[in-house]
Amino acid sequence: MPLNVPDRRGRQAPSPLEGERIRPLSRWQIEDRHKELGDLYAELSGGDPRAWNQARELFLHRLSVEVQRPGFALLVAERGVPQGPAEAGGTTGAEDTAHRGEGVVLTGCAYGFPVHANGPWWRGLDGYLPRDLLQLSASGRLFAISGLLVHSRVRTQNQGRDWNLARRLQRRLLADRTATLAGHPAVLGVTLVDRGDTATLRALRSWGWRSVRADARDTPPAAPCRALVIGP
Repeated sequence: MPLNVPDRRGRQAPSPLEGERIRPLSRWQIEDRHKELGDLYAELSGGDPRAWNQARELFLHRLSVEVQRPGFALLVAERGVPQGPAEAGGTTGAEDTAHRGEGVVLTGCAYGFPVHANGPWWRGLDGYLPRDLLQLSASGRLFAISGLLVHSRVRTQNQGRDWNLARRLQRRLLADRTATLAGHPAVLGVTLVDRGDTATLRALRSWGWRSVRADARDTPPAAPCRALVIGP
């Protein structure tokens, strides 16, 4: 049963008991739900209808490229919603329905891929990460989280709580990657953020990300991005 718990100022804040389920999608499931994923991105990007459509198309294009990367993984967060009798049959299938008479809506999404020493992401990161962290790519322990889509309340409320949806999504991505490695060594998450995107930088730091710098001799003179990592 959905519950809300009051925060310290007496307002109703999202609770971990609200039932948002996190699960991975396979490549064919991603293709099947392209429209929903695009709609979610456009909804969160804001703007007028023209900007909405442009943002949606650009996102879907980037996603279609990234999904081809070896080891690509995508998680969705879903919440059950009641449906009327005419809708109860649903079109999402039994796997996407908690029980008869209930449908699901996407509330968040996160995705990424392992960084390989011979891949384009590694060549981009060598000017941003110190060499000891870059070396993790050789054992598959460096994972790029390239997309994290959540509603504004997740970015501004209860950022430090373990049950914050963004924290749950990024933690699950890294845990799933760790589970694929022999011996299950800890995996380091990494992402690049435009230096001018202060809102994203602020949100990521509130979810536990920390900035890192490359070794002094490897740092480009005018790096356009900041590197952030999460994990050990």
